[in-house]
Amino acid sequence: MSTDPEAARVRITLVEDDPRFRDAFVAAIAASEDLSLQSQASTLADGLALLSGPAADVLLVDLGLPDGSGIDLITAARGAWPTCDIMVVSVFGDEAHVLRSIEAGAVGYLLKDSEPASIALQVRSLRAGGSPISPLIARRILLQLRPAAVAADSALSHREQEVLSYITKGFSYDEIARLMQVSRTTVLTYVRRIYAKLQVNSKTEAVYEARKLGLARD
Repeated sequence: MSTDPEAARVRITLVEDDPRFRDAFVAAIAASEDLSLQSQASTLADGLALLSGPAADVLLVDLGLPDGSGIDLITAARGAWPTCDIMVVSVFGDEAHVLRSIEAGAVGYLLKDSEPASIALQVRSLRAGGSPISPLIARRILLQLRPAAVAADSALSHREQEVLSYITKGFSYDEIARLMQVSRTTVLTYVRRIYAKLQVNSKTEAVYEARKLGLARD
């Protein structure tokens, strides 16, 4: 008895309003023998309408749809297609959108700076039980899981707090040195202490962590 090759393919529903990305995703799916595009939509309303039809194996959904949020579609799909794996593909990489998507039922989250051609690989990973997540998103999730406060014995000193405030405002180390009337070497010493206490390795991470902990003064 022969096996129907179409039945063995991963059935994908795509909800994406940007023609450039939609066409790239469709082309990547068409080029993959183990994937098939079951249906597609470009609005939240049309995406919700698709949920009354046959369930897909994978739902690829953008969040910024012209008539609403893709998160509403994720919530609805979780109820209508309980066995469907849902993956977000979006320009939104902030903590709020990521966490809301995961809470709604998404098990993968890719930023649109990822290569559209790699979507087939990510879908296969998803169906194999993985949770494809863009590296930047993964880092933010890990930062979110850190303790919500700095221990008392590692709190920043007044001068370290001052340096961190200037860093948050975008000043360079030389500018900070002039503003504080100290040497650049002294500023770098404060920066090393700040990094150690906040457990970070860059200005960007220091600013993000400080804001999350309520330590930065904008």
